[in-house]
Amino acid sequence: MIESRPHTLFSFGTLLDERVQKELFGQAVPTSPASLAGHTTRPIQITDESVIATSGLDVHLTLERRIGAAVEGAVLHLTDADLAAADDYEVDDYTRRRVRLSSGETAWAYLDANPLRPAERIVIVGDSIAYGRCDPQGGWAARFSAAHIARNELAHRIFNLAIPGSTLADVREQTPALLAARLPDTLLVAAGINDSAMPHGPARVADSLGSLAATALGHNARLVVAGPIWLDEEHAPDYEGLCFTRARALELRASLRAWCGANHVDFVDMWEPLRDRPDLLVDGLHPSAEGHEALYQHLSAFGS
Repeated sequence: MIESRPHTLFSFGTLLDERVQKELFGQAVPTSPASLAGHTTRPIQITDESVIATSGLDVHLTLERRIGAAVEGAVLHLTDADLAAADDYEVDDYTRRRVRLSSGETAWAYLDANPLRPAERIVIVGDSIAYGRCDPQGGWAARFSAAHIARNELAHRIFNLAIPGSTLADVREQTPALLAARLPDTLLVAAGINDSAMPHGPARVADSLGSLAATALGHNARLVVAGPIWLDEEHAPDYEGLCFTRARALELRASLRAWCGANHVDFVDMWEPLRDRPDLLVDGLHPSAEGHEALYQHLSAFGS
């Protein structure tokens, strides 16, 4: 028989209601006071009739990032079965992710399912595509930055720290020293196709992402992983002996998606916007200005 693992879940809303706990878990569960720094709350309309029936409310709260703010709540101590019941209770507007509490301890929390919508300060790391190579307008990242800052010029910031030629292993080494001064609440890792061209690249993905996840959590930042874009294999150049193939890029995409799913990390699939559109690539690998616009339009759906 597999023994149930203990879980800690930060809550600030209806899960603290003893009536809701008895409905979901069969009993009131142990709780302890806790605080989540760098966050505030906003209301969210609930339409799921079963959730409304359990909580008695059609408006719940969701978390939003805010430097200097803190949300007071409590940590629930749950079993595997309890955590599964909590997952079933939360509507599709929420997703379960790891957070770092004000105490320094980590816990689960239900965050906005749209990973970039609650963000204020985003750090982008990655390779030449995230950097914006081949686009004088700065690529999808510059477009996304302009739109994000326009929503709140006073509080919103984006720092594009992508370096052409970087692999995930490079990003893993480069990133920790870059974050503290920028006070990020979100770390957007653009996992490009360089890893797919490296020998045994996809096999090393887990180590790099695990390290980046720990780095992000250390800053109480949410890790968001953007996958590789479609490439035109027939026209892809040979950079210093690196072999870019669609099969390898798809293998990397699958590895990233699987790791994110297993580790409750947000994955943004960037493959489809340029799929079968070689006209949107300058050299088979790097998007043109029009290609970057297509990528930006796709990504913007995760920030609105």
